[in-house]
Amino acid sequence: MAGGGAGRSLEETPTWAVAAVCFVLVLISIIIEHILHLIGKWLKKKHKRALYEALEKIKSELMLLGFISLLLTVGQSLITNVCIPPDVAATWHPCSPQREEELTKQDDLVDSDHNRRKLLAVSHLNVTFRRSLAAAGGTDKCAAKGKVPFVSEGGIHQLHIFIFVLAVFHVLYCVLTLALGNAKMRSWKSWEKETRTVEYQFSHDPERFRFARDTSFGRRHLSFWTKSPFLIWIVCFFRQFVRSVPKVDYLTLRHGFVMAHLAPHSDQKFDFQKYIKRSLEEDFKVVVSISPPIWFFAVLFLLFNTHGWRAYLWLPFVPLIIVLLVGTKLQVIITKMALRIQERGEVVKGVPVVEPGDDLFWFNRPRLILYLINFVLFQNAFQLAFFAWTWKEFGMKSCFHEHTEDLVIRITMGVLVQILCSYVTLPLYA
Repeated sequence: MAGGGAGRSLEETPTWAVAAVCFVLVLISIIIEHILHLIGKWLKKKHKRALYEALEKIKSELMLLGFISLLLTVGQSLITNVCIPPDVAATWHPCSPQREEELTKQDDLVDSDHNRRKLLAVSHLNVTFRRSLAAAGGTDKCAAKGKVPFVSEGGIHQLHIFIFVLAVFHVLYCVLTLALGNAKMRSWKSWEKETRTVEYQFSHDPERFRFARDTSFGRRHLSFWTKSPFLIWIVCFFRQFVRSVPKVDYLTLRHGFVMAHLAPHSDQKFDFQKYIKRSLEEDFKVVVSISPPIWFFAVLFLLFNTHGWRAYLWLPFVPLIIVLLVGTKLQVIITKMALRIQERGEVVKGVPVVEPGDDLFWFNRPRLILYLINFVLFQNAFQLAFFAWTWKEFGMKSCFHEHTEDLVIRITMGVLVQILCSYVTLPLYA
């Protein structure tokens, strides 16, 4: 091609224009790289090793997205030269056949008007005009064979934009996830300070005998509904929406951790809230990573946005169902720890001591819940990035979201899942 598509090639473009574009791109890249470097130095200075490693993961994932974009650029000619029959290319479209006919007619009207204006504007530059025509359609190998390209040049350009939008949303979601998690844990600071008061030591007398069901932790978790596994799941499902981590649960879990891992009289010296915050930062390294299975599900998401599948009625709800299931499971685990206290004896001495165990989790794997949270957060960011990209590229009423309920569902589910996962589920897991 003379110009790699319709329009002027670089040999017909002023060198100052090319140099200016390259200068701006390089300058922006250097500024972004310097900002990331300063953030890394600040994290090292504050001894936040886990967050520094999370930043390195984000940088590597941005590099991966950039590498995907580079492969698209380098392989553009190879992709566009792959020809497929028109009947195969007419399958699995986001638009219905009727909608595609309407869009084709609109495009034909716009193109004819555009070409008429172009002929009047460049009639005095016949040589350049002939070169543009040759670049635009003179080398269409697929059209000569009666076929169509596997993906057009315009489609590849739109994929470039989508990769950029995805990178922006991924970074924003990572920052928002950590910010909401820390905001949730900040409310626990007053509870931690309370453990150093005389009133707390008096109310948590280690020599005091009580019935397990009469303790604050027992009154919350030991009731008639704990006798039925079905009712346990129902009650725990609704508990994640109202005070997912109440004060009594926090103090009881704190006491259990101190008794299991620290010296008996180190209760007042230990800052459990700070420890949980560090645990969240450690988990954050996993949350921001994008594993191959997650990329596979992202590709399936692109595949399912096909006319007739009504993806907007079920696809945005998949992350919501998973995060609600995980949140319920975590509440069930706390309730089962309370039941274990009662199984050890009706009477307890001092504060009830909970005993967490891997057997309380699915398949004896606590990390599986963290991977599910990771999947939910990335898929949510991916879906909202896809929504923003289709809105920008194809307009509000495109084939990707031509129904009003589609817009409402995608935006509502995106915001709801992000708040639930970052502010409720992830801190509870930590």
